[in-house]
Amino acid sequence: MSDLIKLLPDNIANQIAAGEVIQRPASVVKELLENSIDAGATCIDVNIKDSGKTLIQVVDNGKGMSAGDALLCFERHATSKVTKAEDLFALATKGFRGEALASIAAIAHVQMNTRLEDGELGRTIVIEGSTFKTNEESAVPQGTSFEIKNLFFNVPARRNFLKSDKVEFGRISDEFERVVLAHPGIQFSLHHNGNELYHLLATTLRKRIVDVLGKKSNDRLVPIEETTDIVTLKGFVLKPEFARKTRGEQFLFVNDRFFKSSYFNHAISKAFEGLIADKSFPGYFLYLDVDPSKIDVNVHPTKTEIKFEEEKFIYSILLSSVRQALGKYNIAPTLDFEQETSFDIPHAMRSQPAVEPQIQVNPEYNPFSSPSRSSSGSSGKTKDNFSHAIKSQGFGTQEAKQEDWENFYEIKEEKIQEVTPVFEEEEMLPNYGSFLVKDSYILAPGKSGFLVIHARRAIERIVYNEIINSFIINPIESQKLLFPIEKELSKQEGINWKENHTVLKQLGFIGDVNDEVLTVNAVPSVLEEETLSKSIDRILETLAHKDIEKGEVAHELVRSIARSAAMKRLELSNKEQIQSLIDRLFQCEDHAYSPTNKKIMETLDLAFIDKKFE
Repeated sequence: MSDLIKLLPDNIANQIAAGEVIQRPASVVKELLENSIDAGATCIDVNIKDSGKTLIQVVDNGKGMSAGDALLCFERHATSKVTKAEDLFALATKGFRGEALASIAAIAHVQMNTRLEDGELGRTIVIEGSTFKTNEESAVPQGTSFEIKNLFFNVPARRNFLKSDKVEFGRISDEFERVVLAHPGIQFSLHHNGNELYHLLATTLRKRIVDVLGKKSNDRLVPIEETTDIVTLKGFVLKPEFARKTRGEQFLFVNDRFFKSSYFNHAISKAFEGLIADKSFPGYFLYLDVDPSKIDVNVHPTKTEIKFEEEKFIYSILLSSVRQALGKYNIAPTLDFEQETSFDIPHAMRSQPAVEPQIQVNPEYNPFSSPSRSSSGSSGKTKDNFSHAIKSQGFGTQEAKQEDWENFYEIKEEKIQEVTPVFEEEEMLPNYGSFLVKDSYILAPGKSGFLVIHARRAIERIVYNEIINSFIINPIESQKLLFPIEKELSKQEGINWKENHTVLKQLGFIGDVNDEVLTVNAVPSVLEEETLSKSIDRILETLAHKDIEKGEVAHELVRSIARSAAMKRLELSNKEQIQSLIDRLFQCEDHAYSPTNKKIMETLDLAFIDKKFE
């Protein structure tokens, strides 16, 4: 019998390895950025087209590669960062496995240009599916540039499983932010489909965080700094009042490498106990400096899972340091020696030119003179001592009468109505109508018992169905606000609003983002004034979920609107209104559950009630 086991060719082995190392376009961006940083680059430019499906280009000004290294770097397990096993426990670089470039070259069309600082000519290499097409000298700038085209061209199953452009670019943006936050001393830029999204100059850590989050985040940061024999901790946490419903602003770094740890996240969340609402997540940017020999980075190819030798001690240090920083923030303000010299000018005044204030004095004004004798020319008042602006609005057109003053001081006492019980003993008849209990639940008697309906969830379901059935054909009716709502946004929130501007307008929200300030001029007519601010917050939280497909955005936004509409005061003061709500609810297809899949109604049968009286 012949042998069955065979050694796989390199191109097939690379494709298999790529399935674990390169999971999506964001994986390519991460690996190329880390290579540029390891090459000593001080300026890195990233250019993306079609969320990385068409083109990923990373250009740096690092030290470049020789002709031999340029060829060898595409071989599996070829690396300049590790020479012996002991080096794995003294890593000072991002990469070390030597798998990334070989994996990328196996599933894409790759062009690399590189030149050493002292070289007259550089080298251009073109690879398609692990096959070398071009290897020649060329005149290229110092450093290295990669162009990755047609990702997963020979792995159609993997390409078909990619998410929408919005989701995939969200992942790329996440990886980009993690790298730039770890290296504030390097200049970065990010372009997508020709639009510049980030242009980050080399700066301090605090300024880099503000550049990524937005200008208004500077006042939200609480500094942390702690030095021990086990770990050196520095960074910032966001003030408790800026906790969010999503985990988007949580960053942990060890030795300038981003990592995820539910264990350390628990320590930070515990420090915020009692300061933030339930199901809210604190924001933090914490940097740990640990002896490389006491951590293991070689756990997973993505290198985001790290094992710590003294993780219990680090947990305690994190908990106490965050609590101490929050305590200092609550007791006294901190001195910020990195404060920007520019003033925080109110948004409404930024477009106005600076004008020197002037004081105008009326030398003829006499406070002791009667209104009829006072001069009106320079004071802008009429002979009746009313300004022209007030006169134009109808005030002061009629003389005050004595009876008007008497009516003004008259005290009208409201009659106190006696609160009658919801039902009386003699009213407990089979034909008794539905009634409201505790402003939340409707009890409707039936043949087998009581039907209990959650009134607010019922309204949420009704509003959701009405909006979904109408907005596809016609925009939701909106009402213009007398006073527009202004809301400060983070940089990413502003991008999210602009990307979904068309859908939001269709749903009745009309507003623009200018200089990280959202101005909402009109809102859906189903919303009450007191719920507008919370409704906009919920929409921003919904848009922050980067894994939501573009087709699902509208449904998620309608759920947010319906939830806000259900928070208004219930107008169920009589049986007719209650019965109307029940009828509208049962006209909905999914009348048993709310849009968020929570139960709307429950039956209390007579057998259950009888047991309660045994």
